[in-house]
Amino acid sequence: AEEAAALRAQAEAVRRLKQDKADPDEIAKEVAKLLEMKAQLAGDEGKPKFVLKTPKGTRDYGPKQMAIRERVFNAIISCFKRHGAEVIDTPVFELKETLTGKYGEDSKLIYDLKDQGGELLSLRYDLTVPFARYLAMNKITNIKRYHIAKVYRRDNPAMTRGRYREFYQCDFDIAGQFDPMIPDAECLKIVHEILSDLQLGDFVVKVNDRRILDGMFAVCGVPDSKFRTICSSVDKLDKVPWEEVRSEMVGEKGLSPEAADRIGEYVQLHGGLDLIEQLLQDPKLSQNKLAKEGLGDMKLLFEYLSLFGITGKISFDLSLARGLDYYTGVIFEAVLLQQENEHVEELVGVGSVAGGGRYDGLVGMFDPKGRKVPCVGVSIGIERIFSILEQRLEASEEKIRTTETQVLVASAQKKLLEERLKLISELWDAGIKAEMLYKKNPKLLNQLQYCEDTGIPLVAIVGEQELKDGVVKLRIVATREEVNIRRESLVEEIRTRTSQ
Repeated sequence: AEEAAALRAQAEAVRRLKQDKADPDEIAKEVAKLLEMKAQLAGDEGKPKFVLKTPKGTRDYGPKQMAIRERVFNAIISCFKRHGAEVIDTPVFELKETLTGKYGEDSKLIYDLKDQGGELLSLRYDLTVPFARYLAMNKITNIKRYHIAKVYRRDNPAMTRGRYREFYQCDFDIAGQFDPMIPDAECLKIVHEILSDLQLGDFVVKVNDRRILDGMFAVCGVPDSKFRTICSSVDKLDKVPWEEVRSEMVGEKGLSPEAADRIGEYVQLHGGLDLIEQLLQDPKLSQNKLAKEGLGDMKLLFEYLSLFGITGKISFDLSLARGLDYYTGVIFEAVLLQQENEHVEELVGVGSVAGGGRYDGLVGMFDPKGRKVPCVGVSIGIERIFSILEQRLEASEEKIRTTETQVLVASAQKKLLEERLKLISELWDAGIKAEMLYKKNPKLLNQLQYCEDTGIPLVAIVGEQELKDGVVKLRIVATREEVNIRRESLVEEIRTRTSQ
């Protein structure tokens, strides 16, 4: 208590010196004294004075979670590579002005950093704007690339549903001047391939077009200045009922009730080619140039998707708006459908697991001469996918291997550490994933138990007799069968047995 009182007195003395604008050296001396007293007080209690936790909206990933995550990344990357994509990377922070004005109402979620030597910086909010900056800066007019990296949003996220402030995005984009809807169709095919491959259950990919939306707003009587803000209201239709969206449009955003009702007639429609044909005949929409263009392209897109054989999972949905400002044409979002099984509670409301669209104007925003590079891309919602797989594995209690070790080098008697080290070195040099226990004379039972616990499939046992005979005893952990293998054939034998 005395020390705490002394600390308070010292803090008060520092405060008064600062208030009286005393000599800086004197203030520094007193501050140093204060810090020393604080450190002593903390040291007396023998434990740190701060709470050990990860920052809000972030989490750690242990070996188990990383094993699942790697499995998902590998599936996604192999799909991107199958479609001929190159990989790039960009800095985690960008100049603040690079990100400003690209995200509409979401701009308030950008993380700004302190001024660092004359540069105002922000953490990247997504991978699309940095990609557009990269294209404009390097004068690239044609590339198919993927980029997997962390992005940052100063949100108040629901972490249980796979939403964070720091999270990975997996983006695939095609930049360049091509014939309409061919790259767009490939992006949708990629979403279909990845979601099918990961076996997340039933899903639907909703598709719309910004031009159809803008045309629809125009014929419904929405003023130009309100397009974007009304767009972000419509975007909420997957989460809240039409009545709520309508009252937001009318009450908060000042749209006339008549215009809102007209929008309501359209945004509740969804279907396939039949709906596109129906809207092409719609007396109001077909008179609007933008909407007509969008519907024409949508028809073409569905023709390509039927050639890919995936229209069964695609829905043309007029309520899909995607709030980001930079979309100019086709937009899409993949949604998981509720699972009808005993784990329903975990999977309800996971919602969107991929999204994307066409953004033909973004690169031009960065180019000094305003040169446009048409782009279309897709982003896979890795965190949501990951949280579903994690919950599913917990429910199934399946054991996950967190290492890839193929063989444990073990000894049957004492004094064989040198022989184990020689053998493990041979295996490592041959590219075999091998481990051994860090003990001079481990018991054989303990070595075998370690393999059981960690899922290592093979044990290479050296013993005095084996050394004399020039062999290694190879034990198959699952069946407990043991075979003697010539030392020179061991590498090949391990490869054969672990590749199956």
